[in-house]
Amino acid sequence: MQKLSQTANRQPTVARGEDSGAEYVNIGEVTSPRSVKVKKVAILPLIFLIFYEVSGGPFGIEDSVGAAGPLLALVGFLVFPFIWSVPEALITAEMGTMFPVNGGYVVWVASALGPYWGFQQGWMKWLSGVIDNTLYPVLFLDYLKFAIPALGGGWPRLLATLALTIVLTYMNYRGLTIVGWVAVALGVFSILPFVVMGLVAIPKLEPSRWFEVNLHDVNWNLYLNTLFWNLNYWDSISTLAGEVENPKRTLPKALFYAFILVVLGCFFPLLIGIGTLPVNRELWTAGYFSDIAKMIGGVWLGWWIQAAAAMSNMGMFVAEMSSDSFQLLGMAERGMLPKFFGKRSRYGTPLVGILFSASGVILLSGLSFQEIVAAENFLYCFGMILEFISFVRLRMKYPAASRPYKVPLGTVGSVLMCVRPTILICVVLALSPLKVAIVSLIFVVIGLVLQPSLKYVERKRWLKFSVSADLLDLDYSTHGSADTLMQ
Repeated sequence: MQKLSQTANRQPTVARGEDSGAEYVNIGEVTSPRSVKVKKVAILPLIFLIFYEVSGGPFGIEDSVGAAGPLLALVGFLVFPFIWSVPEALITAEMGTMFPVNGGYVVWVASALGPYWGFQQGWMKWLSGVIDNTLYPVLFLDYLKFAIPALGGGWPRLLATLALTIVLTYMNYRGLTIVGWVAVALGVFSILPFVVMGLVAIPKLEPSRWFEVNLHDVNWNLYLNTLFWNLNYWDSISTLAGEVENPKRTLPKALFYAFILVVLGCFFPLLIGIGTLPVNRELWTAGYFSDIAKMIGGVWLGWWIQAAAAMSNMGMFVAEMSSDSFQLLGMAERGMLPKFFGKRSRYGTPLVGILFSASGVILLSGLSFQEIVAAENFLYCFGMILEFISFVRLRMKYPAASRPYKVPLGTVGSVLMCVRPTILICVVLALSPLKVAIVSLIFVVIGLVLQPSLKYVERKRWLKFSVSADLLDLDYSTHGSADTLMQ
């Protein structure tokens, strides 16, 4: 694809209200501009960032056995990844290398459907991510309260939640490279005890327990939400693609290795836990793996898994906040949010985005676990529908555009690939509790109104908006037909 202008000739940031008002649809964008030079994220930290964005290990998957029994739980964590995770990861690999910039799926949707729907995508996905992040300080303290009972409730728990949020937020502030290597260390620490548990459990395995099933006693809502919560968010890593070292090559590889790590990290512990002990479904709730470890290997292994679970929650928090904050930075660079959202700290991190994301976590921390999971899944589903539409539309609209990684399917195949996860989305939405559906729809409506409200603020010049000129590689609204600019 030819560039419209050489980077050296580009003007600095274009202030909104001072340009021609042309819409932007950018293909083959360059790396997001920055005033602070920071080290890029390499492939190993990127794999573990994706791991924590998606799953973080088997902590929380116990409910799948309680909801549906051993066989359906095992089948779910083998089949569901190919229904949902593979299509989402493939789309992320193609679109993330096509647009290797901060903002990720916001840029995809804006390029395919226009800035209005790009903003809606950003609003729903950011809100879903912040809601998701409220879980992790709470879950961390749930594991810690067994050692410190005072953290079970009241002011000590509230203050501990606030302090933990501040500490983890500061870690994000200090730099994405630090966050990435912390994720590697936490990941190794969280995975190792399950490897040890598996080795100790081999002589005690009874394979017949894996095939227990009762289709008349299945909580489908809890079962599907547990699978969905533990195997989604593959696209979140795209929001910080501009911070990745050689993203056009690194991102697809990292997604592939992270997929293997996530699936094995969920399936293997279930296989060991179910096959070693008689299954009492009522006991299979969040945190039960530590009890299984104590019965298999002793108190020391149980404590190790409890510590691993606590550390895993820290890893998921810092990974999620990184994606959420860089998403806001990417939106600001495209004039969707006020310019101050694009401000970077001296460590190259999105300062205002981090503060907004942390504030959202604190404000929403009073929600229950079930409400959080259902609400984030509901909003996430709407965002994924926009991504599927954008993926297919860009295939049709720009068939000749550069795609360093391309899903090996034609247009019809791409549509069919999106059908199965779309059906699953409809099922998850249909099974959502009425209260969660109403609250989530209210948030959607807020986003529909918020975008034109921000445009009004921009026209009145109450706040400053700008679009970085470095992002305008292909702007067909200003320069004519996009087809004439393709190689």
